[in-house]
Amino acid sequence: MTTAAIEGLLRELAPQVLGAVVRRYGHFDAAEDAVQEALIAAATTWPDSGLPEKPKAWLITVASRRLTDLLRNEQARQRREDTWKLSATAPAADADQADDTLILLFLCCHPALPRTQQIALTLRSVAGLTTTEIARAFLVPEPTMAQRITRAKQRVKASGVPFRLPADREERLAAVLRVLYLIFTEGYASTAGPSAYRAELSREAIRLTRIVHRLMPRDGEVGGLLALMLLTDARRDARVGYDGALIPLAEQDRSLWHGDFVEEGVGLVTAAMSAGPSGPYQLQAAIAALHDEAPTAEETDWPQIEALYRVLAEMTGSPMAALNHAVAVAMARGPAPALAMVEELAHDKRLTGHHRLHSVRAHLLELSGDAEGALAEYQEAARGTRSLQEQRYLRMKASALAHDTRDSRDGGPAR
Repeated sequence: MTTAAIEGLLRELAPQVLGAVVRRYGHFDAAEDAVQEALIAAATTWPDSGLPEKPKAWLITVASRRLTDLLRNEQARQRREDTWKLSATAPAADADQADDTLILLFLCCHPALPRTQQIALTLRSVAGLTTTEIARAFLVPEPTMAQRITRAKQRVKASGVPFRLPADREERLAAVLRVLYLIFTEGYASTAGPSAYRAELSREAIRLTRIVHRLMPRDGEVGGLLALMLLTDARRDARVGYDGALIPLAEQDRSLWHGDFVEEGVGLVTAAMSAGPSGPYQLQAAIAALHDEAPTAEETDWPQIEALYRVLAEMTGSPMAALNHAVAVAMARGPAPALAMVEELAHDKRLTGHHRLHSVRAHLLELSGDAEGALAEYQEAARGTRSLQEQRYLRMKASALAHDTRDSRDGGPAR
């Protein structure tokens, strides 16, 4: 098994192992440290020794032994040893089958934590995202996010909450859904690194959301979120070319889209929106459905998408929703009114320095025929993103415009 494959397996198993260890022994903060040491041990030894027969059980055993050592050092005089001592024998028979990830998810979304800490802790502990990735998802500086995660760990440790699916899960649902959405988004469109996507994250988000949907089948926003994920992930094979380059939605080969995901997603969002008032995830899923059901890019129902984005932006107050609304306005009514909207959004401090603002403005300037203005904005957007594939795409757009501009100045044909 290659090193890359082992790293992928460890990322997948990490939240399950952490959940199993916390369920048995508590001590969330110390358990996380122990699991990290087990993961390091696996990454060091497995490439040479090969995978153990039960990788998850191996990790649980190593992490539990390390946790035992930590507890002996820190709490030996406060607790009797037999409440946490792990025997040297193999782990329980169900250790490799039990999946505690969902319980860990709700644990991290404890009501005692502020919403921002709930989401940050879950992204760190369940999804395994780095502090940098989480900070970018929240549009805050990395040190700020690091402090939030640290405070969240301390509160969970102090709460003494038992490790089981909580009775008040409805109260925690909004945070849980937000977490799952961010995990999926980071997987589908990575904010940093060489890959355009991280399939293991989007798969895990879909898997967890299916579980939540089975628990709460009548909740429209749960159904809406699952629909949104499926309708978006349906396009995954068409998003990247053979050379790894990003392919925008309008240029994708729609025959590569996964029809089963589209069908399931449309069914879910239709059922969710007919059950009562629509929430943000249902609206986003409805927009995704309009894209996926259009036979061609030219046949996309942009006026309907514009209307849905307008409602979404008003409902959420999200600057990203407002940017997407501007793009929809441009496609439905032309770039001039959309550019006016973007200029207003430029004053939103949440978007200061964010590459998405510049990439949208570049797109709108290009549509309006301002090649030089679009060129400058594409270059600024490329400098602002940490995704290598997105940088590549934005620089390619800038290069094409630079070529067109030179041809125009020289009197040659524009491409």
